Amino acid sequence: MLLVYAILGALFGFVLSRSGAADYDFIQGMFLLTNFQLYGIIGVAVALTAPGILLIKRYGRTATGAPIVIELKPLHRGNLVGGVLFGVGWAITGMCPGPILVNIGEGKVYAIAALAGALIGAGLFGVSYPRLARPLGLPPLARGTGDG
Repeated sequence: MLLVYAILGALFGFVLSRSGAADYDFIQGMFLLTNFQLYGIIGVAVALTAPGILLIKRYGRTATGAPIVIELKPLHRGNLVGGVLFGVGWAITGMCPGPILVNIGEGKVYAIAALAGALIGAGLFGVSYPRLARPLGLPPLARGTGDG
């Protein structure tokens, strides 16, 4: 199964690379409203994914036959703060998590700094979560891997 995931990840990375979704200039053009190609890519992704999620919710089953349940996440102030931080990081580096790995795979050394920043940011968030939970109205942090 790990090989299947590796092949799917490599295919996804190839598509990101070839479509321009991992290209710094395309991403900057999107944020500066001078290049609209990525808006089209995002629109196609939503158009293809939404029906798939609806079908999974309606007919999807786990390996044990239990129905797949996709729960809505609660809305709170942390969504706004996290969204702003994510957007600022994306605009500055020209990369979100998937394209960071694509850029590293393409040999772009500067992407290692973006990966380091993402990992450090995630670690700082994990450490500071207990102090941020009350002022931002965050839900309790779930521990463990979940049900599967």
